[in-house]
Amino acid sequence: MPVGRAAHRSSFILPVIALTAIVCAARAADAPPDATQLINEVGLHVDAHPVRERPGWKSPRRILVAAVMHDQIAAWQRIAPRARFIEISANTPARDIAEADASIGVCSPDIVAQARKLQWIQLLAAGVERCVQQPLIKERRPLITNMQRVAAGSMAEHVMGLMLVLSRKLNVFIAAQQHAEWHAPEDNGLTLEDLEGKTLLVVGLGGIGTEVAKRAHAFGMRVIATRASGREGPDYVSYVGLPNELPTLSKQADFIVNCLPLTPATTGVFNAGFFATMKPSAYFLSVGRGRSTVTADLVAALKDHRIAGAALDVTDPEPLPSESPLWAMQNVIITPHTSAYSPIADEIRLAVVRENLRRYVAGEPMLSVVDIDRGY
Repeated sequence: MPVGRAAHRSSFILPVIALTAIVCAARAADAPPDATQLINEVGLHVDAHPVRERPGWKSPRRILVAAVMHDQIAAWQRIAPRARFIEISANTPARDIAEADASIGVCSPDIVAQARKLQWIQLLAAGVERCVQQPLIKERRPLITNMQRVAAGSMAEHVMGLMLVLSRKLNVFIAAQQHAEWHAPEDNGLTLEDLEGKTLLVVGLGGIGTEVAKRAHAFGMRVIATRASGREGPDYVSYVGLPNELPTLSKQADFIVNCLPLTPATTGVFNAGFFATMKPSAYFLSVGRGRSTVTADLVAALKDHRIAGAALDVTDPEPLPSESPLWAMQNVIITPHTSAYSPIADEIRLAVVRENLRRYVAGEPMLSVVDIDRGY
């Protein structure tokens, strides 16, 4: 292995080892992971201004909580002892909702309509479109924080797994195994490919896209990308283009991965026109949002062999209906929106919520603040 590549792979592996060690040490001590260390390892963005400078800020008194977070309320109570945590259910009194000034994991339209005093919403995922695209959110403009970068490593590993399945035709061999059939590649006319030397186009070089790029480079791939915020990128990305360069860059790629947030500008961007720019030997992967892809156009491109295959962790609609032709296509891999799930990612999510709650109560700068106008 060349020295330069070995050094890069070491620089990629060591932070992962450090992050795993932090989480495991916290578990062994029966304590939450240290927030500062996790923030540094994950690369979370700290807002430039203390939240106490926001108009309407005060230490929260009533905090709405998604039911899935029930087991965390006792720990949060120690961070915000003066606050009352209200778990959302069908029986939650309307007055409690109306008086709430913060929420954790709750941003449904019916709750937002009732909770007129909401000043802060902590989302439990990176995707924010269902929250920020609500007219009342745009009108009232509460502080919204999310899980930017939290699951980026897990999602990037998922992407690499999908690329390996597609390139090495592992899905074909797994299917044959279920019937105890030995199918050599030459028997099926299969061509097994290496990732090394191939070109990957990352569409959306944010937190997730950057982690995908890092791992792909470690596999010896050439990485190019697009991003809306500018042309800056890490040294392992050979070219960063703007969104309007997508049709040009897609012609170069052997693999294309959608890491975009869902906004009006990205809805339906992967359509018939886009698939027509891809090489017939290229693969399309998606871990961003399903509605970025026009499903009918993807199906047509696959049926007509205009692209080699696809791997989808997100679909439109979602869940994918049983009658969708995508299920039966041999060159398609479907996972049920699972790329962000892992024990380490879950621990980091909880650590971010705890730290943001502590910061909000104290009036300090918040982590992972969402730009409502930009949509992410």
